[in-house]
Amino acid sequence: MGRIVSRGIRSMAVAGALAVVPAALFAAEPVASVSAGIVGDYLESRTSDVYTGPCFANAEVNLDGEEAVLAWRVREGSWRGVDLAGLAVVAAVKAQTTLGDPYAGPPSAKAVIVVDERASAEQRESLTDLARTLGGELLDDVIAVREAPIEARFESGAGHVRAGDLVEASARPLDHHDHLCGNESVFYPPLTSVSDATPSYTLANAYRGGEFDATWSTPLKRSSFVGEFSR
Repeated sequence: MGRIVSRGIRSMAVAGALAVVPAALFAAEPVASVSAGIVGDYLESRTSDVYTGPCFANAEVNLDGEEAVLAWRVREGSWRGVDLAGLAVVAAVKAQTTLGDPYAGPPSAKAVIVVDERASAEQRESLTDLARTLGGELLDDVIAVREAPIEARFESGAGHVRAGDLVEASARPLDHHDHLCGNESVFYPPLTSVSDATPSYTLANAYRGGEFDATWSTPLKRSSFVGEFSR
């Protein structure tokens, strides 16, 4: 299935009708501010199939799927009062068990966060907090925060993210050639809260940093999700 693991160096529009009132009275009323929130695109790539049949999943559980790349690209909005439009943040996660296994309990995981080097110091702090909030317990133990140029593209159900030489994730929509047993379904749901998450075919899923006890590269699997996030 294309797995290569090297041992060693080791992310309310307000509608209503306005009553007819005198212009002077309307002007005197304070204007309520409405938070814009934050929305964007999401890419998740795992080292085990997420769209698969039970026989394939059972063959991988506790043997694969301990690693994942999570990427958030902000289209528009702010987080904690800081504008993050156009910026991205990526997390590489390494656990001790297959991520998403409903029978394994909460994962014991470590994470490395990579923030967009174009961000200001304030934006980097906000991006890190955004990733930790959206990543939940997977990002409870962040062992390093790095900076790198991040390229992130999303179009037509595909996602492509590269964070310097550290992290890479790329996925395309599934097609009929990707059905191997005819009994596939979404065996593992996404690891974070997203909307319109679509299982996808992984073209690249790699971590090349030195913070964990392993690096990984696991392309050519049905192991990704492309979706959207909002808060």
